[in-house]
Amino acid sequence: MAKDMTLLWGSGSPPCWRIQITLEEKKLQGYNQKLLSFMKGEHKSKQVMDMNPRGQLPAFKHKDYVLNESYAACLYLENQFGGQGDKLVPECPAEQAMMYQRMFEGLALNQKMADVIYYEWKVPEGERHDSAVKRNREALTAEIKLWEGYLSKGPGPFLAGKTFSLADVAVYPSIAYLYRFQLSEDRYPKLAAYYNSLKERPSIKTSWPPTWLETPDETGKLKDI
Repeated sequence: MAKDMTLLWGSGSPPCWRIQITLEEKKLQGYNQKLLSFMKGEHKSKQVMDMNPRGQLPAFKHKDYVLNESYAACLYLENQFGGQGDKLVPECPAEQAMMYQRMFEGLALNQKMADVIYYEWKVPEGERHDSAVKRNREALTAEIKLWEGYLSKGPGPFLAGKTFSLADVAVYPSIAYLYRFQLSEDRYPKLAAYYNSLKERPSIKTSWPPTWLETPDETGKLKDI
């Protein structure tokens, strides 16, 4: 089954990592894959554009079905291979509802994180303003506090409750990204405990971004958040 799948991906990209974690959880190893470099512009190559005309990674294909949005790919894989590997959608209606809620809330976390980390890269020098930097950092701080609160008040160790689910698949890569850029573990202890507890989960450990293993972050962009 996995031999009918192709994944073009970039190291450290939360959307790419979500699909990799899902494939591992569903025991779909052995798929065709190619690691591409964002720095070299390989995400704009013809191979990628043929699968994803937006020129973005991931680019994922199963048989004749192309799913380039990571949430769509993860949901598709769970639906198609629900009886294989670990079940990623809880049976309990309350946990299932929470799973979907946290999954889609994760998009806000990812966006606010990117607004801070990549502000200088995305905004031309002449258009940058200290007020925008301050506003972005305040928005990210408020967002992280929300997730710290969710984990403090939650019914279990995972984002949707007592079992690992697609909520964790979707959001964990973004949380790991925060700590990649040196978010304080002391300031957000529940978030740090969640991050560290899942680092050794086989699906996450196996798919850990290779560039992160090779090159530690030295910018510390989030250490004061």
